[in-house]
Amino acid sequence: MDLNVTTLEGKEAGKVSLSDAIFGLEPREDIIARVVRWQLAKKQQGTHKAKGRAEVARTGAKMFKQKGTGRARHHSARAPQFRGGGKAHGPVVRSHAHDLPKKVRALGLRHALSAKLRAEELIIVDSLVAAEAKTKTLTGAFATLGLTNVLFIGGAELDSNFKLAAQNIPNVDVLPVQGINVYDILRRGKLVLSKAAVEALEERFK
Repeated sequence: MDLNVTTLEGKEAGKVSLSDAIFGLEPREDIIARVVRWQLAKKQQGTHKAKGRAEVARTGAKMFKQKGTGRARHHSARAPQFRGGGKAHGPVVRSHAHDLPKKVRALGLRHALSAKLRAEELIIVDSLVAAEAKTKTLTGAFATLGLTNVLFIGGAELDSNFKLAAQNIPNVDVLPVQGINVYDILRRGKLVLSKAAVEALEERFK
């Protein structure tokens, strides 16, 4: 399918042909959800920790004698039912990551790209290059294109001026094509691909 190409100034710059195998799929929410869950699980630090009864700093001596007090039988004050005692079955440091086949990950990315195109939230620009690293200039260009919540995907090498100018703008992310991922595509309203990014994606999924 053909899609119009624009410049950052909002001018027409021809057309580009998009592969149906990447941008023309019927989006499947189940596959996209699996990939997003895999990404977020891998990002979790897993550093939460509560001390168990073997780790709290309290005496291990028997609290009171076994018989004759009329109270329940107890031994250590480290037991979970006591104030200052250890936590029973508390969280421990662990990895939340789980495996997901490479083919499912790749398919999820293609479905996310197809979903953006189907929702008319995909824009192709000829290049992501700024003459100078001025945030004000770039903000004006984005306003012309109606971009307020957007992910920019450039080629293998990002233009340093564009990256510096865009990093101070809220709700705007800039990534090289090798960093493209399903979660970042979905968390932003619009997806803007450079022609170099489109070529790299088609080469990747060839």
